[in-house]
Amino acid sequence: KTVKKMSINTIKNYSPNFDKKKRLKKQIKFIIIHYTGMKSEKAAIEKLKKIQSEVSSHYLITQNGQIILMVPDLYISWHAGKSMWKGESFLNSKSIGIEITNPGHSFGYKNFTNKQIKSTVILIKHLVKKYKISKKHILGHADIAPNRKKDPGEKFPWKYLAKKNIAVWHNLNQKNLKNLRKKKCDETKEFEFLKNLIKIGYFSKNLIKFKRKKNLIAVTKSFQRRFRPQLIDGKIDQECLKISKSV
Repeated sequence: KTVKKMSINTIKNYSPNFDKKKRLKKQIKFIIIHYTGMKSEKAAIEKLKKIQSEVSSHYLITQNGQIILMVPDLYISWHAGKSMWKGESFLNSKSIGIEITNPGHSFGYKNFTNKQIKSTVILIKHLVKKYKISKKHILGHADIAPNRKKDPGEKFPWKYLAKKNIAVWHNLNQKNLKNLRKKKCDETKEFEFLKNLIKIGYFSKNLIKFKRKKNLIAVTKSFQRRFRPQLIDGKIDQECLKISKSV
């Protein structure tokens, strides 16, 4: 019985920004999703290809859903920067980066197009199968660098990806949840929320740093962008706590 190899249609448009030493297939454990955050698609591609910019990603998904291969999977592209998840840091060496064309929060953040989402799902499914990546390791840039990043942002359809079994989501009743929105948490409950975030994977090395107000707001916003996109205010309420328990 022949096993049909899953292949994806890509256009090659290589970036020079990657580590020259190849990694092993088994070292790839994460997929990190970004938006380009540039005014135009053309500008984004130019930046990812410009040697002076020192940034790149493995794939770029265009406005119309075309998948561009910019750095082959087994080379380390420069997309994650200073990052951390579940105690692992500097995730470039362990991840594949996918950029999706979108002006982002600085230039008029837009909904991702249906074609982009369709291609994102196809590409992730292909990579998950090829490198045996856990759906818990399919993350946004903001998840792994909450102090610096917002992408792919609250308009990215994580819930839909979870339906396709390529992301993590909760299965709580939306109506019941909404009743808890903006209901304050006392200090004990806030601490419980923090512990839940660490269990999920956020900032897992340093709880003291985590509790600094600036860091706490940033990581709460990242969590909200990912799991409670209807309200991103950086405040820990009972809805956030409830979701954090069930992710």
